[in-house]
Amino acid sequence: METGENRSSGQAVPKSDGDFAVLRLPDGREARFPIIHGTEGQQVIDVRSLGKLGYYTYDPGYTSTASCLSSIAYTDVFNGEFLYRGYPVGRLVEKCSFMEVSYLLITGKLPTSDELEDFESRVMKHSADHDQMYNLFSAYRRDSDPMAILCGVCAAMASFYNAGPNPEDHESRMLTAIRLIAKLPTIAAMSYKYYKGQPFIAPDDSMTYTGNFLRMMFATPCEEYKVNPIIEHAIDRFFILLAEHGQNASTACVRFAAATGSKPFACFAAGVAALWGPSQAGESELALKMLEEIGSPAKVPEYVKRHKDPSDPFRLRGVGGHIYHCYDPRAEILRELCLEVLYSLGMRHNPVMETALELDREILNDSWFMKREEYPTVNLYAGILLRAAGIPFQLFPVIYAISRSAGWAANWMEFLEDSDRRIDRPRQLYTGNSPRHVRPIFDR
Repeated sequence: METGENRSSGQAVPKSDGDFAVLRLPDGREARFPIIHGTEGQQVIDVRSLGKLGYYTYDPGYTSTASCLSSIAYTDVFNGEFLYRGYPVGRLVEKCSFMEVSYLLITGKLPTSDELEDFESRVMKHSADHDQMYNLFSAYRRDSDPMAILCGVCAAMASFYNAGPNPEDHESRMLTAIRLIAKLPTIAAMSYKYYKGQPFIAPDDSMTYTGNFLRMMFATPCEEYKVNPIIEHAIDRFFILLAEHGQNASTACVRFAAATGSKPFACFAAGVAALWGPSQAGESELALKMLEEIGSPAKVPEYVKRHKDPSDPFRLRGVGGHIYHCYDPRAEILRELCLEVLYSLGMRHNPVMETALELDREILNDSWFMKREEYPTVNLYAGILLRAAGIPFQLFPVIYAISRSAGWAANWMEFLEDSDRRIDRPRQLYTGNSPRHVRPIFDR
């Protein structure tokens, strides 16, 4: 296969190996489009020249369209393989911390011990917010959704770091990525504290990234707070599992905003806004509430039956993701993390977890679900873990945003380093009126 060099990442830019797809147009013309290959996954038909022939493709939701080249993450939706820069995510969860994986996503390689120490030090030193940012919180109602605060404050950071990076300066881009990863946990914890009416807790750069976040969330000036190491380990691994997921809605929004030349924290705020919805991070809350409604493993068959009934509006949540045609590989890892945390807290017979496990078994042994390729997703267990860690419903999407910060930063940097970058401009199929004559008002 012939390849060209990608100057931004050192990866091979795929080119045609001589194969073409042929499209016969209504006027008899034949259009030939090169077929290109990436490292893994489906072949891609390069249709960039189609517009010159007077046609566009129609693909709502871009379900069959690759909008960019990326070397960051790959998901095999048929075999359940999930890679970050070529490393299986399961192995990263076993062997690495979120800081190591963040470094991997941003730079393309796992850090040495010296590189990790320097990276962690830089992240923790940037975890404190500008003193004036504290004033932003008073503009919000006390009962504001923490995601509303996170979205607004993240966008406001563009006014504190408004110079923007030099696209040609790697160190400038790296500093912006570090600031995002460092400051999102602080803003998230402040959002929660403001919601609770408790004083803000300043970051402690002597702690680990995840331990510091938990301390900022749950410590108070009135008593000593000790981070539970098992919960810290589980949340750190949760961050890894949710750090990146290809061109999902929030990551695509970050790239779309970056394509216009927006300031970096405005781009990241766009990602936060897209992540907020129930079809994204909000799904974990809906799944947990569903499990609480089911109540016990014995009632699982009843709710499975309701899910299958087209006349019943009830649908299972945390089941049947749009991406996977197999069991979500992250769900199995998260299931074990949930059990580890619950057992450590003396909750070996947790009804919600037992209900989730029974639902998981029921689905995997039911040909109805297999035929429709509806499998448990990471969201089935995410809410259980977060709730066990003491994190309330309102903070679930915020935790996802902290996880996704590394992936957003990596995609933002990759886009800026792409010599072929351009503004995103999806086409539309217009279905409105043809040109109409404007009549004077007295003739209407």
